[in-house]
This record gives sequence, structure tokens and C-alpha cells, in this order.
Amino acid sequence: MRNEHTIDPAKVLFLDIETVPAVPEFNALDERTAKLFADKTRFEQERSGKAAEEVYADKGGIFAEFGKIVCIGVGALRRENSGWSLRATSFHGDDERDILERFTALLNKSYHTDGHWLCGHNGREFDFPWIARRCIVHGIQLPKLLDVGGMKPWEIGFLDTMKMWSFGDHKNFTSLALLCHVLGIPTPKDDISGADVARVYYEEKDLERIAKYCKKDVVATVQLYLRLKGEAMVREEDVTMV
Repeated sequence: MRNEHTIDPAKVLFLDIETVPAVPEFNALDERTAKLFADKTRFEQERSGKAAEEVYADKGGIFAEFGKIVCIGVGALRRENSGWSLRATSFHGDDERDILERFTALLNKSYHTDGHWLCGHNGREFDFPWIARRCIVHGIQLPKLLDVGGMKPWEIGFLDTMKMWSFGDHKNFTSLALLCHVLGIPTPKDDISGADVARVYYEEKDLERIAKYCKKDVVATVQLYLRLKGEAMVREEDVTMV
């Protein structure tokens, strides 16, 4: 049985993903896929009064069946004499399969025991299942940490800073940006947000900008995790982004 209270933060891989619609606009979908998207989002269309084309523009990158991963940011802590140091990097590109193969290779090599964990903000509801689903789509074998089908909740190596903040309130949704603000966690100012990623990807074709944004979210997630655990956060000079 896994125990979140005895975790070694050095054995946690912190991550964040950036996703976009599989194609730039609804009209670029083939007829069958377009119909299936319209069917899946019918409630959202009725609720918002928007057509399927508009919903796709707003939320096409939210659904793993209709989107793709363009960046996986990861971060790992290392214990130093002065406290923690943090190294963050990213797997990004236009080829989703390549991104997933490089990421799963990291998990298979360095994060494959019951002592290892994955951590993300809203990771349980978004990042972790998204990665697993897209691995299945591409026929990539799931690493141990992501292969959770049939497992009991206490057997799964997922940590989620949003769930940690909820304290059992299942209706709670609090953004990473809001929590960092409330808890006084310093975060660099960004010129984009998650809502801008698809535009930056398809219109500006600036993957490096997306990767930089993603890595900053990884750093913020690490700092939030340490703050919630009552540990000292990583000093700015001990954070490396590559």
C-alpha cells in the first residue's frame, strides 16, 4: 500500500502537459470525426448556445480523443546541503508519438518502482489520463506508473496538488495560478496562458514559447507541493530550466 505521508520528494516526477486540437479548426476534421465530436459535446453546445465549430475552437484540445500533446514538462528535486534543487525540462514537438516515447522511456528507466510517484496540478483528472490515453492511441505500452487499470485508489502512484488543497472537498477546483497567489508562491509573469496554447501553436508556430510556459508551470507545481507539505520551497537560484 502506498503512503502519501512518507513520500521522498526526490522520488516524485512533477509534470505538466500542453495540449491542442488535433487539427487547427473544426472544418479540417473528416466527416466521421466531426460528427463524433458534435455528439460528444452536445450538452456543452446546448448549455453554451454555441455550435460544434465554436466548441471545437474553445475546447478541442481538452478531449484526448480529439486532441494531441505538444509538450510534456517534467521536473525533479534533488536534496542538497542547502535544501532542495530543482531541474525542469520538457519533451515537445509536432510529433506526439515521439514526445510520448521519450517521456515513457524516462519513466521506464528512472520512475518504475512502488517508491516512485507522479505529481501534477489537476493531474488525476487531466494530465495523467491524457498521457495514458494518447499512449494507447499510438500503441505505446504503458509504463508501470501509468498502468493503473483495475488498481485500488491506494495502490496508484498519483499525487495531485489540487486534491491536496481540496481537503476532501470533491467539488473543489482551484487553478494553479490562484493557489500560487493565495499562498505567496512567486511565479514568473507569463505572456500566455493555457487558453493561448492552441493559437500560439497553430498560428505563431512557436513551440519553444509553449515549452517555456509549460516548464514554468512545472516549477510552480513543485513549489506548491513543497508548500502544502510544510517544506521549504526551492530557492530561485537553485532552479534550473533546460
